Amino acid sequence: MPRLALYTLVVCVLSVAAAVVSFVQGSWLGIVWVLLAGLSSNMTWYYARRGRSGSSVSG
Repeated sequence: MPRLALYTLVVCVLSVAAAVVSFVQGSWLGIVWVLLAGLSSNMTWYYARRGRSGSSVSG
């Protein structure tokens, strides 16, 4: 798995945890965290699939 895919996976997991904490505390700010989790999840799939196809990500 490429490095960028791992980074976006970590962001996804952390944003899900932040969303859970926000909703448990009664804050509606958790919606922003859910949206960030969705975005980072899509980025994880993109970079993982791109890495498997053989093209390397520079950076």
